[in-house]
Amino acid sequence: MAGISIWQLAIIAIIVALLFGTKRLRTLGGDVGTAINGFKTA
Repeated sequence: MAGISIWQLAIIAIIVALLFGTKRLRTLGGDVGTAINGFKTA
């Protein structure tokens, strides 16, 4: 992936978690999962 290491991805994930909070990210992930399941059944 164009020179992006696993450490850089980990740092970005930590920054995003700090900005949005883990609870908000968990609900966002659940919403995305529900949408994907909806597309599969449609």
